[in-house]
Amino acid sequence: MKVLGSYAKARFYIEKHYENSVEAKRNRRRLNPGPVITISRETGTGAAKICESLVEYLNRYAVADYDDWAYFDRALMEKVMEDHNLPDHFRKYLSEEKPAKIDSWFGEILGITPSKLLLLYKTSQTITKLAAYGNVILVGRGANVILANTKRAFHIRLVAPLNFRIENSMKIYNLDRKKAAEFIKTEDEARKNYIGKYFHKNIENPHLYHAIINTNLLGFEEIAEMIGHCVIKRFPNFFIK
Repeated sequence: MKVLGSYAKARFYIEKHYENSVEAKRNRRRLNPGPVITISRETGTGAAKICESLVEYLNRYAVADYDDWAYFDRALMEKVMEDHNLPDHFRKYLSEEKPAKIDSWFGEILGITPSKLLLLYKTSQTITKLAAYGNVILVGRGANVILANTKRAFHIRLVAPLNFRIENSMKIYNLDRKKAAEFIKTEDEARKNYIGKYFHKNIENPHLYHAIINTNLLGFEEIAEMIGHCVIKRFPNFFIK
């Protein structure tokens, strides 16, 4: 139910700002956009649960017309599909960082998959578009690098010891310990390679973030409230005093 609720909030956000809004209201929001939070994370740190709690926390204290916070993680890739009308058979390439070379070669020749640079452009364009109205939490995909010069952005990285992340992944994805460990290793490498290859940055560089939080030492709701408090303190005009 929580996943469905988060998806519904994301859909509501998109529809509100890009499809069904009155033009005058959209223009006002564009002229005075809300804050943006980017979250980079190690695999298995509980980012989804933290984001769900953070959305609820921020909406609770938001001023009128700014109580539409939503977060985008893998659903962001679906948004890329929607925005740019890419065919369904491109879907798997959006999450695969290292496809087999022969498959990639045939894909380019036969027109089955767009180039990685094109996907990077479309992903960056989508992140920028979502950030234009603010009140969004963007998870992964180099959002913190793309929005590095956005003064309204607050950048967070979530980390935790490997054993904690393995245990958490076992519960979330219903995996045994070995598969959970392999999953974490594969995902972390893919994310590190993605940021290194396309943005020439080290994802583990602490200078890319306002704060780095160890999710093993605090509860998920506690972390959400801590991030929320920082955002409210930093951007007070968008929240009830």
